[in-house]
Amino acid sequence: MVQKIVAITSVWALMVAGAMAQGEPVPVGEANGRGQVPAFEGQTRATQPDNLLKTKSTVIAQGLPHLWAMEFLPDGRMLVTAKEGAMHIVAPDGTVSAPIAGVPEVDARGQGGLLDVALAYDFETSGRIFFSFAEPRSDGNGTSVASAVLVADDKGGAVLEDVNVIFRQTPSYDGDKHYGSRIVPTADGSLYVTVGERSDRPMRPQAQELASGLGKVFKIDGEGKAAADNPLLGVEGALPEIWSFGHRNAQAATLDGEGRLWVVEHGARGGDELNLPEAGLNYGWPDVAYGVEYSGQAIGQGVTADAETQQPVYYWDPVIAPSGMAYYEGNEFPELDGAFLVGGLVGKAVVVLHMDGDRVKHEERIPVGARVRDVKVGPDGAIYAVTEGGGSTIVRISQGD
Repeated sequence: MVQKIVAITSVWALMVAGAMAQGEPVPVGEANGRGQVPAFEGQTRATQPDNLLKTKSTVIAQGLPHLWAMEFLPDGRMLVTAKEGAMHIVAPDGTVSAPIAGVPEVDARGQGGLLDVALAYDFETSGRIFFSFAEPRSDGNGTSVASAVLVADDKGGAVLEDVNVIFRQTPSYDGDKHYGSRIVPTADGSLYVTVGERSDRPMRPQAQELASGLGKVFKIDGEGKAAADNPLLGVEGALPEIWSFGHRNAQAATLDGEGRLWVVEHGARGGDELNLPEAGLNYGWPDVAYGVEYSGQAIGQGVTADAETQQPVYYWDPVIAPSGMAYYEGNEFPELDGAFLVGGLVGKAVVVLHMDGDRVKHEERIPVGARVRDVKVGPDGAIYAVTEGGGSTIVRISQGD
């Protein structure tokens, strides 16, 4: 049954006079990692730009189930995933399709469920999509990636055909946290896949182990095999699908204008990181990190830098709790050309990172008033945010007066 969601327009005064001073960092309070010193100037708390964005927000659809991800179809409709295990298609007027048949069973406990969705690069001819989910297994669960063909029906919806699980994170674990995960297709048909290290202390050291699939960025082909340019191909004892390691829980990822992968991963209390993962490199977790444990104790030995691990391009303390990420290219906000947009769960905002080469020049926030689970740039150049909290809403952010 097709459900009709009435679109409601709401214009917010997003930048209250004096609340966010130009030329100063976003006011976020005291850092949790007291005494921790950034490795270089501008690695954290970058200043806001001289001219802050003026925006207006329009609710496209509301009363949706708890969504996790959104992807634009070529015709402007939105394919969304719901955490409990359903996919829907949302039309620009807010009409929501019936659940799409063919989604496999998911483990929706805790942070699990049906997670990311992405279109294959040849989607317009193949109809193929990829999606990730917390897969229930006989020995626990884990993040898995499936491919399917999205076949339209005559009611504005679709069904999934030719569904195949092409990749499984191992080892399995009977937990309910830190699954990742984002899927980022590339022009050559390969996929970057981010996965978490499952959070619990007995498991998280495996983010440093090349024989384990926890806490990694993978690069695979469309069939789930290791990509041909992966750095660990032929290395004894290492998983060949690994692209980079030492990650905590990356729920934000996108390509930049040069086709390079960028990710933002969750820290603990402090230490959310923006990284540009390079082949075969170690990004530190859990041995090297900013911030502190949720208990307030040091993470490991309290080390924030060493010669064996890569520094984040940028970090947040306190955290934004990142989820969802997009690289801005479009006409609606010419001043954002080349910027990154990151969803903030705790921040309840779209976090805008203005770049200067591979460094953050400025940071600003577009308040949304709810936890932002995903963010995309629409075909019209507007910013679309998926929010959560007692259900989900899709919000269109455009230029304000």
